[in-house]
Amino acid sequence: MTTPAIPAECKTGARLPRDAADWLGLAASPVFALMAWISAGDASQTPICSSAPGLLPIGGMTWMYLLMSLFHLSPWLKLASRRPRPTT
Repeated sequence: MTTPAIPAECKTGARLPRDAADWLGLAASPVFALMAWISAGDASQTPICSSAPGLLPIGGMTWMYLLMSLFHLSPWLKLASRRPRPTT
């Protein structure tokens, strides 16, 4: 008689790494949004020798973090699309 390499109890744990990746994907967008908020409020980014302020009061790193936050929104959108819609 042969025994299986993976016991029956461990088959449910096979989803564990994918669940961790799902949670990590959900964490990316809020973290980047927080980093954009922090870098937007950073006073050390204002140039000292500038004759005129820029068009917008936020710097390049803030734009980068905002874009990264938008690009990582897809796990949140997938999560929202899986929710059951209330019937009226």
